[in-house]
Formats: sequence, structure tokens, C-alpha cells
Amino acid sequence: MEILKVRELSKIYNEKIPYTALSNIDLSINKGEFVGIMGPSGSGKTTLLNLVSTIDQPTSGEVILEGQNPHQLQPDQLALFRRRELGFVFQSFNLLSTLTVKENILLPLTLDGTSIAEMHTRVEQVAGKLGIGDILGKRTFEISGGQAQRTAIARALIHKPKLVLADEPTGNLDSKAARDVMELLTVLNKEEQATMMLVTHDAMAASYCDRVVFIKDGQFHNEITCGDNREVFYQKIINVLSLLGGYRHDFSTVRV
Repeated sequence: MEILKVRELSKIYNEKIPYTALSNIDLSINKGEFVGIMGPSGSGKTTLLNLVSTIDQPTSGEVILEGQNPHQLQPDQLALFRRRELGFVFQSFNLLSTLTVKENILLPLTLDGTSIAEMHTRVEQVAGKLGIGDILGKRTFEISGGQAQRTAIARALIHKPKLVLADEPTGNLDSKAARDVMELLTVLNKEEQATMMLVTHDAMAASYCDRVVFIKDGQFHNEITCGDNREVFYQKIINVLSLLGGYRHDFSTVRV
């Protein structure tokens, strides 16, 4: 079943000199898929994420989420749609330091007026799956980066969104914590059938996806599918990135 369909999506920023950030992008993501979006800096991958997440408006084309175009909704309906249908995981975690881990996770349910009993059940389940049950009472400044990102993932999944959008979720983590987070996202993707779209410049993170779509200069470049072997997939990703260019600073060595 198709969760997301993007058709001929374009975004032109009309500054003094018009700049085409995205040009005629087509993309489909099925229920339960884990799709990575990659490309050099300035390729348009974050613009694509912002258009899908309804943070930004397309110049032309459309975004269809479960048969609905959220860009046609009224502002109050759009806010509700974003809160109920989408889950967000950011590089900077975006946690509220005045709240405990538990309160941060429960934020989407609190805003929706969910019953206390249901909230308690859900937070116990999701915290257990993410291995953060023992830090629920802590404040965000008392936990590690990896724990903060797990908290952010729990918040993104607690309301069972149709689509989880992750923007460089491993960008502020060391390599061990980054692998842990990607493995967790993979488990949640498989066990919860959580549909995920990951924007990243990290080949290691992208290698956990089912397929990776590459964008260059605002246009679709190509896509590759994982298959059975993650190491082979990682190597394929590295090879495509080396051909795309613009990645010299992102990798210490590129084996072709």
C-alpha cells in the first residue's frame, strides 16, 4: 500500500535571482518501507523533506499522503494533520529541556488530549522497545546524545504516525551511538511496520535503508536497492556518492 506519493514536485525560491531547489521529483514510498534520500550539500534533499513534511509549500507538483494532499488543508487542519500523521526525528533532537524524558515523549499525546491511562501504557511500551525505561524521570541535560536521540525517536513514534521523517538523525552522534540508533530504527521499521524516510549524507546510516534515492542539483539522479547484503549495499552507496561529487569532506577514504 502506498503511503507517500510525490508527483512532479518542484520548488523555486524567488529571491532576487530565482533559484530552483527541486525540479520535477517523483517518489513513492510504500507502507513499511525504509527509504533513504541522499545527495551532495545543496542537492535539494532537505527541501524535499520540508515539502513532504509540509514545513514548506511546493511551487508546483503535489505531495499525497495516504490519498490526501496536506498542502490543500486549512492552517488548523494542517497543524492537526502534521501532529497526527507525521513523526519527526531531527539531528539536533529538538527536546524541551524544561521537561523530563517521559514528558518529552508524551508531548504529541498530551496535545491530542489522550487519556492518562493510555499515555502511561504507550510510554512504557515505546520506552521498553528503545531501552530508555530507566531514564524516563531524567531531564534532557542529564542524558547522553544517544539517549536523547532515542527519546526523540520515542516521541516521533508514540502516536503511531503514518510516516516518520528523519533529518540527519545520526549527525550529532558518535559512530557507536549512530549505529545503535540506525539499528533501532530498523527494528522499529520491521516490527512496528513504521514507514520511514531518512535524509542523510552518511553512507553508514543509509545502508540500513531498504533503498536509497539520490538527488543531484534538485533532480532525481538514481536509486539503488539493498538486497540481502548490507556491506555490498554500503559499497554501492559509496560508489554512487563518489560519482555524484561534492562529498570530499564527508568520507576519509572512498573505495571504488
